[in-house]
Amino acid sequence: MADFEMLLPSMGEGFTDATITKWLVKEGDTVIEDAPIVEVATDKVDSEIPSPKSGVIEKLLYNEGDVVQIGAPILIFKSNKSTDFSSINSSAAKEISTVATPDIISENYLPNIEAERLITGSKTFLSPLVRQIMKEHLISENEIRNITGSGIEGRITKNDIENFINIKSTIQKSTEALEIKPQIKEQVKKPEISFTTGDVEVVEMDRMRKIIAEHMVRSVQTSPHVTSFIEVDVTRIVEWRTKLKDDFLNKHGEKLTFMPVFIEAAAMAIKDYPLINVSVEGTKILIKKNINIGIATALPSWNLIVPVIHNADQKNLIGLSKSVNDLANRARQNKLLPDEIKGGTFTITNLGSFGTYTGTPIINQPEAAILAIGTINKKPAVIETPAGDAIAIRQITMLSITFDHRIVDGALAGAFLKRIAEYLENFDILRKF
Repeated sequence: MADFEMLLPSMGEGFTDATITKWLVKEGDTVIEDAPIVEVATDKVDSEIPSPKSGVIEKLLYNEGDVVQIGAPILIFKSNKSTDFSSINSSAAKEISTVATPDIISENYLPNIEAERLITGSKTFLSPLVRQIMKEHLISENEIRNITGSGIEGRITKNDIENFINIKSTIQKSTEALEIKPQIKEQVKKPEISFTTGDVEVVEMDRMRKIIAEHMVRSVQTSPHVTSFIEVDVTRIVEWRTKLKDDFLNKHGEKLTFMPVFIEAAAMAIKDYPLINVSVEGTKILIKKNINIGIATALPSWNLIVPVIHNADQKNLIGLSKSVNDLANRARQNKLLPDEIKGGTFTITNLGSFGTYTGTPIINQPEAAILAIGTINKKPAVIETPAGDAIAIRQITMLSITFDHRIVDGALAGAFLKRIAEYLENFDILRKF
């Protein structure tokens, strides 16, 4: 055995450190390669780090709650090379494949690539942990061949198969994107009570709520916030969605929601008015060439996270629908990767999911603006017809944009908001997929 230091890997661009939130092993444990070994937190995302090798944990270098710099050693273990599977027979291989505790197992059952290939009869390496998850979720060998592994030598890791399961579940259940049902309140875990004084319960903020609070205060202190509003007639979009939503679900395995349409309109308007897609650095204005749209997503805990659709302007409505559904579902399951909440250039928040008419959202720094979508309601409206003005029942929503008045003035914000409205009101009702 040789001593080996496990370093904290990069957690994505812009991250310099991470917090150890939970050790999944203890000193003296024997672990297999790619088994989850520690949970760490960066900003709002919790990530599970797999073991880079098989071996015995000799020493944990940090405690839970410690902040560690990226690239620093976090534990020492002895790499185990003593187990030889070169002469393993099929019955022994079968026994290894049914180990009951795949995360941390006896040293006698440390697998290697050749042993696992003998078990599966294929070129794909599947650790006991992955095979156990396959068994629990009824994942077939044919399905596993469609998964691209992100581990060493293309191995399928726990994250890979869990992401596959999440996507498969999304298709099967066709979960509504960005919509929190009223029943979700029953699932919310009540915060732990620190103490009670009189008729008041005092609770400590959880880690994510502290981050959100700091981020909101910093945003208001950084940018002078101004909000503008506009009413938009989205009757054409409502009628189009009503007509095509069943076909879209059958064809693409996704529910057709309004959010992808709003994202598409916002991305087109940003192309028309690129000075909305900016940030400030001192006295310099940084104009972003990529249009990366963040979608504010409420979690079951009522905390908030903003996954990002990178290069949203390059996706069609099908691609946007899949991205919105996937990111929203994985956000609620705490399965987002660090890079999936980084790099946003413009944010959209859907207040209408909760029946809210409109609102004045806080800018997601370092961006310069945020768009809020209100609920869609039927209202009487004056419309122009060849016979003159008439009153008709129309589907109306209210859009609001909060902008950083240091670099965006009312004229630019108003023109941008009006352009989004124009794209929405002139939506092609004959559009097909």
